[in-house]
Amino acid sequence: MSLPTNSTLLRAIAIMEEVVRAQDGVTAAEIGKRLDIPKPTAHRLLNQLEQEGLIKRELDGRHLVPGQRMKQLAFGILASPSVSAALRAVLQRLSEQVGETCNLSVRSEHEVIYFDRVETNWPVRVQLAPGSRLPLHCTASGKLFLALMPHDQRRTLMASLDLKPHTPHTATTIEQLEERLKHIERERISTDDEEFIEGMVAVAVPVYDGTNNVLASLAIHAPSMRQPMERLLEQVPLMRKATRELESILEE
Repeated sequence: MSLPTNSTLLRAIAIMEEVVRAQDGVTAAEIGKRLDIPKPTAHRLLNQLEQEGLIKRELDGRHLVPGQRMKQLAFGILASPSVSAALRAVLQRLSEQVGETCNLSVRSEHEVIYFDRVETNWPVRVQLAPGSRLPLHCTASGKLFLALMPHDQRRTLMASLDLKPHTPHTATTIEQLEERLKHIERERISTDDEEFIEGMVAVAVPVYDGTNNVLASLAIHAPSMRQPMERLLEQVPLMRKATRELESILEE
């Protein structure tokens, strides 16, 4: 990809796009090569973007990933009325079809953030408002994000996680967690079988962006006394259909 030599703005935008597309991070050298930008120019723009919080370096100091400011921009776009209303309509329809609470979440560093949520009218439910932050290692969405990220990135992230036991069913060692992630990676379906809250089960499936990276997680959850895990898994075809609708909205 070759950009106009006098367009600093376009080069900066192209760099940010490359960082977003590279799910496992990208180096300055890789960006310069892909965009045909001279090395001094690439480093100057990367330093400026890093100073502004739009990108940041991974723990290895080489790979670049979206920074907090870029994530805030992304949240702002998703929260805009034209987008959020369409996304919520999909969640509302799915919630009515399955009769349970549905949520859309994204990953932020070591946590899952609920972006939006449609509650069921059942008297027994767990109320977690949009913006709630949950752990990665014991939630259906969190384990989905871990399972579907590049293995090197996953190992680095898991080494820094606090594998706190929330219930007797929580995986509290990397070995236990890795065993569960292998199944999720293969099936592209994640479950929370009373691992975060006793008596609550959940199922999550991925929402992809245009480059086949995991953008978000769509999940449904319910009390296990009302919806055993086996029955909740029967809703996966409806969930897959809903993710295709969500992906279409986000691609517009």
